[in-house]
This record gives sequence, C-alpha cells and structure tokens, in this order.
Amino acid sequence: MPRSFEPYGKKFPSLSFYNLYQPIIRILSHTPVLESRGDRPLKMTFEDQLKSLIFFHLEEHVSGCHLVQVLKEDDFARENIAPKDGIGKSSFFEAINSRGLEQLEYVFQNLSTEAGKILPKKYAGIGEIVSIDGSLIDAVLSMYWADYRKGSKKAKVHVGSHAI
Repeated sequence: MPRSFEPYGKKFPSLSFYNLYQPIIRILSHTPVLESRGDRPLKMTFEDQLKSLIFFHLEEHVSGCHLVQVLKEDDFARENIAPKDGIGKSSFFEAINSRGLEQLEYVFQNLSTEAGKILPKKYAGIGEIVSIDGSLIDAVLSMYWADYRKGSKKAKVHVGSHAI
C-alpha cells in the first residue's frame, strides 16, 4: 500500500509547482500530440513528462530512480504528478529519454516568447535567452558538476544573462 513520506503530516499541494506549471497549461492545448510509435498506448503522456521534470527540479531529487519511488509513495506526487496508472522505472526512463523532444521544443519556444512579452522594455539590453543541451556541457567553462553518480555527465544549470 503506497504511503506518504510524512505519515503524520498531510502533504499540501506545492504552490511553487502550480506557479511554474500554470503558463504551460495554456500552451498544452495547441502543443503537437505525443503519439505512441507502436501498437501499445503510452504509459506516460507529454503532460506527465512535463509535470515530472518540473517536480524533479523543484524537489531536488537525487536521481530518476528516486523520483520514480516518490511518484509511487508520496501522496502529492502520486495524485498530481504521476501518470494515472502509475509508472515503472523502465517505462519512465524510456519515455523521458526518447520521447517528447518536438513537444518540449514547442513548449520552450512558446514560453520564451511569452517571457519576452512580459519583461519590461527597459530590460531589452539584458540579452538573449540561451539554452544549452547536454551535448554542449563540455564546452562550458564555469559549470558545477553534480556528483551524485560516478561516470555520468550531469550538470546543474545556472541561469544568467548573455549580452550581445
């Protein structure tokens, strides 16, 4: 039987999670649909993927395995983040690592366009929004490396401005 990590304290919905997820809700209605490449239906929708990624970074889980455990055992995560029928490790990692790139790019482009409209005109000289994927990590000189897994090239992202 799944249970909360804090059995004596009711877990309330994360305000930070909903604040970060709110702008995405408008974009999801016109995001390209993530479809199964085979005969079996997807165990994890693109919306589930986004929720999992946001939750992972907000709660600072130490690994994907830890996140999968939390999705099974924590009340808030099970009810609000995890796919309706739950998800196992292999299905989770297959979905996160190989699906949804087109949809993620679409959401990122729309969010960056919305952010550009919200920023005041007086900050126009702050520079471009720059995104770096994992294949460029070796080219970054000032990066703090995450040390939770040996032999893995993972990094923490630091957000800043890039003036041109």
